[in-house]
Order: sequence, then C-alpha cells, then structure tokens
Amino acid sequence: MESFVLDTNIFFNMEAGLSLGKKTEEVVINLTKKIKKLSQEKKAVFYITPKIVDEFLSFFEDKEQSFIKDFLSVVVVESPKINEMVFSASIFQKIIEEIRLRSYRGLNIAEEELEAAAKFFSNEKPKTTKEFQIKVGDFIKKLRERYRQATRKGFLDSSADFELIALAKEKDGFLVTTDEGVISWGRVFGVKEMPSLIFLKHLEFLLQHHPEPNQKEK
Repeated sequence: MESFVLDTNIFFNMEAGLSLGKKTEEVVINLTKKIKKLSQEKKAVFYITPKIVDEFLSFFEDKEQSFIKDFLSVVVVESPKINEMVFSASIFQKIIEEIRLRSYRGLNIAEEELEAAAKFFSNEKPKTTKEFQIKVGDFIKKLRERYRQATRKGFLDSSADFELIALAKEKDGFLVTTDEGVISWGRVFGVKEMPSLIFLKHLEFLLQHHPEPNQKEK
C-alpha cells in the first residue's frame, strides 16, 4: 500500500497540473472520489497534518460544506512524531548556513531600498502628508516583496512545511506539493516526492492496476 502526504497548495494552485477541475471545489470533490476508492481497495493511504487542515479550512468561509467534510473523512489527519525522529547533523548545518545567507540578502535589500527612498525624498518634497504616505507605501511594498523573495522563497518558512516533510519521512510516503521550498528541502531530508504533474496519472494507474494472484495479500 502506497502512502501520500498532501500539501494545501495542490488544491488551490490551478497551475499545478492536477487536471481535476477548474476551481478548488471541483479539485477537492474529484480527488476525494479517487482517495475513497483507493482507500477502500487498500491500495493507498493519504495523510494530511493538523496544521495543513487548518490552512485548508482557512480558504473557505463556510467550513461546513459537505465536500469539505467528505474530503476530511477519507484522509488520515496525523502529526509526525517529532520527538522520536533523528536527523543527520549535516541537515541542520545546511539550514543554519541557509538562514545566515538569506538574512544577509535581506539586509542588503533593506539597505538598497532605504537608499533609494532617501534619494527620492532628497530630490522631491511631497506637498501633503497623503502624498508622502503614498510614496512611502510604494517603497515599503517593494521592500516587502524583495525581502520575501530573498528570505522565504525556496525555504522552509513555517512549521507546517517542516511537518509535511517529517510525516513523509516517518511514513515513507510520497510528498505531494507545489511549494518549491518544501520540494527542495524534502530532498535534503531524503523523502520521496510525487510531482503534481504526474500525481493524478499515478493514482489512475493504481486504480486500474490489479496485482497478480501470487502477489495478493494473504
């Protein structure tokens, strides 16, 4: 029986290539049908962590919709046993080095944007407080975006991301996500991955595949 650990983004990233619908509700409903059938046939088990459940639910105003309950009823909600897991010290060395590098990038970006703002206001004096706030807002917006790209993109920026990787490691399951940081660090931790582009095809293969008589479970 194969195991899969699902990330929130596969339901909301319409460019993920799942081909299960044009909107989130359709994706959830169609994937639920496949999960239910595979689970009944004992061909696969699908895991989702409590924090990912919270993320998933946060996208819906009405959290009592039947399709949401149906989905949560066919997946296994479980947290990884963090206290029982052991990882190589080299992984933590890599994380520390990455944090240091990203912090340095963020500092450089903050300095560049501060310098740009200082040059602008030394040449142009806003006539009103509103004009000043608007222009400052432009610099702040640009700083936040550049800072986020430098420090968060491609990195583990939440405990939810780490728990996905840890659970996939614990269950020896396929990590299913479109998050570049989770994918990249999942490889560092040595977990199996299932690209979203072939996830659906793999599920369809499992649904169609019937083991030979001598391969059936006794």
